[in-house]
Amino acid sequence: MLWLLKSRERKAVFAMMKEAKRRGVEIDELKNVMTPEEFVALLPPEKPKFKGKVPDVTRWGLPPDNEVSTKQYWTDEEVLAVQESTARGEWTGAAALLASTWGDWDRRNLVTGALGEAAATDDGWLRAWREARPGDPGAALVNAESLVHVAWEVRSGLQAKHVTEEQFAAFFRVLAQAEEAVHEASELAPADPTPWVTALAIAMGQQAENDQYLEVWAELTERDPQHRGAHTRALQYWCAKWFGSNEKMWEFAETAAAKSPKLAPLLLIAAHESEFQDVSAWRDPRVAGALDGIVAWLDGEGRDHPSTRSDRAYAAKALVENGRFDEAVEQFRHLGTRADAGIWAYSGDARGEFLATRYAACFGATKP
Repeated sequence: MLWLLKSRERKAVFAMMKEAKRRGVEIDELKNVMTPEEFVALLPPEKPKFKGKVPDVTRWGLPPDNEVSTKQYWTDEEVLAVQESTARGEWTGAAALLASTWGDWDRRNLVTGALGEAAATDDGWLRAWREARPGDPGAALVNAESLVHVAWEVRSGLQAKHVTEEQFAAFFRVLAQAEEAVHEASELAPADPTPWVTALAIAMGQQAENDQYLEVWAELTERDPQHRGAHTRALQYWCAKWFGSNEKMWEFAETAAAKSPKLAPLLLIAAHESEFQDVSAWRDPRVAGALDGIVAWLDGEGRDHPSTRSDRAYAAKALVENGRFDEAVEQFRHLGTRADAGIWAYSGDARGEFLATRYAACFGATKP
């Protein structure tokens, strides 16, 4: 009866049948061995839902739809070079790059994340680094971050009801090892806030109570009160879908935004989280009032900040929702073909969300 299904549904069923065969399981068992993200990846792209005549975005100097991709991009040439060298088993480039980030804590956090992810896949180069330079704080830092990645790979991204007791036990065991590694990294470089950013991820995975989380937060902010990566992680802890509420999330975002322009985009993230709790927030005065400053920061001092590309995606959405279409188009010019920001993926159709928001921006914008 497949012929009764719509074309997209038929393609999805065939894709699932093929995947089940590849994995050697029945199609009904796929839900137990695949993450939600893997399921979404099986679906053919859905035509974006956009009310109105779809504009030709190329008239505004934007790349055509068929060039837009959700593939994760790394635009940092130094990070790309180190990823290539670690894939060959070399560690000296990674060590030099991480050492060069000392004092630029936001960039150090970015590089640590990239190296930790690489080591979680193959840690031969990291082990060689630690053997060659015992007590190197950079190697200890990457080790801690890589263990967090390993822990989540062990647990998998499945809903808790589909995670086995053995997986949970291994998950918490590896997180405990990561916690020990964080303390080692911090002892080797006491002034470095970066181990405490990793500690925030560990505390969240361990389902830490608010008081416990605040202890980690205090260690972080003592070293860098305006650390962007840490604030982004903490916002998730205090949002309703994790261990907080809309009220706690907004209070945290407002307090952060008052500290520094680079933290103001947290208000946009809070608005997006609120929308997914069915609370309208894009036109909230806290968001609308912050947009001028956020756009100015993105085009000025924050142009090369590690979070800028993600922030531009949030800004594009907020500008569209507030009727500032020409400015939204400008943000999409910066984003180009890249639909890899987290904001687009929430609906399960990242490319579709990107395109629909881009259509809306061009539809309402001044004629090119």
